[in-house]
Amino acid sequence: MRSIARHPQPYRPPLHRALATALFIVAPAWVQASTVTDWNAVASSAPVAPIFGGPPQQARVNAMVQIAVHDALNSIDPRYHTYSILPGAPPDASPDAAIAAANHRVLHGLIDPKPDGSAKTAALAAIDNAYAATLASIPDGNGKTHGIDAGIAAADAILADRANDGSATPNLPYAAPLEIGVYQPTPIMNTDPQAYVVPANEGWALMQPFVMLSQSQFRIGPGNLFDVSGQVYTRDYREVQEAGSALVRGAAPDSDESDIARFWPGGGANWNRVIREILAAPGKNPQLDLDLDPWQEARLFALANIAESDAAVAVFDTKYTYTFWRPITAIRWQDDGNPATTPDASWWSFLATPPYPDYPCGLTNASGAHTAVLRRFFGTDDIAWGFTFDAPSVPLPAPLSPLPAKSITRDFASLRQALAESVDARVFGGMHFREGCTRGALQGTLVGRYVFQNALRPLR
Repeated sequence: MRSIARHPQPYRPPLHRALATALFIVAPAWVQASTVTDWNAVASSAPVAPIFGGPPQQARVNAMVQIAVHDALNSIDPRYHTYSILPGAPPDASPDAAIAAANHRVLHGLIDPKPDGSAKTAALAAIDNAYAATLASIPDGNGKTHGIDAGIAAADAILADRANDGSATPNLPYAAPLEIGVYQPTPIMNTDPQAYVVPANEGWALMQPFVMLSQSQFRIGPGNLFDVSGQVYTRDYREVQEAGSALVRGAAPDSDESDIARFWPGGGANWNRVIREILAAPGKNPQLDLDLDPWQEARLFALANIAESDAAVAVFDTKYTYTFWRPITAIRWQDDGNPATTPDASWWSFLATPPYPDYPCGLTNASGAHTAVLRRFFGTDDIAWGFTFDAPSVPLPAPLSPLPAKSITRDFASLRQALAESVDARVFGGMHFREGCTRGALQGTLVGRYVFQNALRPLR
């Protein structure tokens, strides 16, 4: 295990009781550890995170928030290279005030001011309540004011840097011929007449990365399964047709396969929660030094979220380069020319199929990015984690009834084990061929390694 540079921790006053209440509302599994982790729970959990859109949009927001936190702290006490160029803050600036102000300013700056509704109201209330609670816990004076100023300066810098990064147009018009192997809009279960989801996030392939040199820097090569008459395609087709079938999984709701499929979307895939769980449970990893100071925590969260966001750019660049079809299209196709595959026009994936091409997988891509950062930050793959996730209900095709919501617990002895299960999850969910999942994990790993090696390095 590599040693982590230690720094004297500045005085950080206890958080106000109201902040605990606010954070409990947005993150039921929250454990008070530090202002960095507490605010990470606010930014990356309901009701705040969903207001920004799907996983790629949330990854961009989380990266911006964590960069602002990291840079604000390092403007007070420089320990790592910052992402943005900032003026130095007075040394008496309150780190807690800086962390809160950075979060508050970035999140407010990214919430669309036009649409109103209960979701927006709840998100703003969570952000503002947490901000008020943090500031109430800090004694008034120059240190508090200077800390707020440092957080705002860091937030404004990253907001300005990303103002025209291409994220405003994630969904571009998509058209594709009705040909074997080509992605088509995916159907929505139990709609009559059958409706289709408009393809999404093609524009994300054009978004400016945070650290990668270009969107295509880590584009992976074509898959073996692109040969729809070949052995890999046949193997992956048969596996997902059986293991990822809504009827098969729905008939075995308490099987490991069904639990794994349901745990990962919103559970294991919420890697910010995973990192918080790891930091808050040192007993699971006694071999690790988890007594990180705020600067180290901020760097870890920033690197992890930058890696996930850049990996999302890479994955959509690759998806829309090849536009390979999803299992739900392939299995319903009347004749793909492969005598070893058996079509089924009534087949449904166990979980809803996302509205963009199959290859490679976005969930495993994000998992690869995060595990790569964690592995290098702590110097080991042997990091244990696990928790209970309240999985939502699952609609199923007739004659099955919907599966009710369920609490699912998963535990892992290593990052490698968790990454492998994320691959299984998307196959058991029925929305991905296995090769697309394994290649997504590889792509995310390469991006995570690159981000760790090239961003927010220690000052020497």
